[in-house]
Amino acid sequence: MKQVLTTDRAPAAIGPYSQAIISGNVVYVSGQLPIDPKTGQMPEKVTDQARQSLQNVKAILEAAGSSLDKALRVGIFMTDLSGFAAVNEIYATFFTQNHPARSTVQVAALPRGAQIEIEAVAGL
Repeated sequence: MKQVLTTDRAPAAIGPYSQAIISGNVVYVSGQLPIDPKTGQMPEKVTDQARQSLQNVKAILEAAGSSLDKALRVGIFMTDLSGFAAVNEIYATFFTQNHPARSTVQVAALPRGAQIEIEAVAGL
């Protein structure tokens, strides 16, 4: 059985998908673009984009009754891996211990011209 999760603390889905799905004791968070849910704006610098995407993931996990501490896996998609080290610095401020499994890949493009998109899977 699956439960669709939505929260206004993160940007609304921009296509035919859910912000997150809860199935059993697991939350699957869709890729989060770095859009500020209050303004609809996206920061310019990749570090600010990483911070906003992670804030969006955090907000969705909290709305599900989970947290970043319960993250099992994180996927990061970047349009330019030259910013990898800088993104890691921001990432480390959100995940301070018991780090989740993670992959980071470079992609040709992301929706709305974003430089980064972050998804997560977490326990409840």
